[in-house]
Amino acid sequence: MPSSALPAQPFTERLHAFVTDPRALTDLQDYFGTGRPSGTPAYTGRRFEHLAGGGDRPDIADRITAEDLVAVQTLSVTVPAPVALDILEGPLGSRLSALLQAVPRGIDMADAAATVLSGGSPSDQAWQLLHDQHGVGPVIAGKLLARKRPQLLPVYDKVVRCALGRPRPSFWLTLHAALRADDRALHRRLLALREAAGVARTVSALRVCDVVVWMGHRAQRHACPR
Repeated sequence: MPSSALPAQPFTERLHAFVTDPRALTDLQDYFGTGRPSGTPAYTGRRFEHLAGGGDRPDIADRITAEDLVAVQTLSVTVPAPVALDILEGPLGSRLSALLQAVPRGIDMADAAATVLSGGSPSDQAWQLLHDQHGVGPVIAGKLLARKRPQLLPVYDKVVRCALGRPRPSFWLTLHAALRADDRALHRRLLALREAAGVARTVSALRVCDVVVWMGHRAQRHACPR
């Protein structure tokens, strides 16, 4: 599970600044194509949730499929071929499936207990198992798990890290606390943004948060550390 060294309050303040920025609404519309004329290309990531019916469909929610491997490519990452084959046909896929079976499905991060996201939990073990595969690392691991549990587990790439930092004890737990604070005010704000932008309800609050932060920070990406 991603972790590092910035205190929670600056993280929360930065996150609120992105979500409450007036441009957040138009950024969402641009990303998902709801604010564009028909036929105008939108970002490929708009298909991340919905490709092949979604990664959390009941029949495939507990195993990573070929469609999931394609879906993460819409977010500009590729699972190395040997790892992809091990996921689809080898013991790695079986180990991940066993862990995914223990990760709740159909629950928002804001409604989940912190223990679901904490170190040593099945979700954390799945992240660590993917992270440790050659050529995978934290970003690809997180995007694969976000595809399988889009309401519960967030995307966390280098742009989001640059924008929000690396909070302790982890990104997951710090974001969880921020979403639950003040009677889930931030979570409700994200859902309101989704509705105002005309984005499908099948897009999670976490994904709205990711897009708002990513789009809002994209002009400053040159300043992000490698």
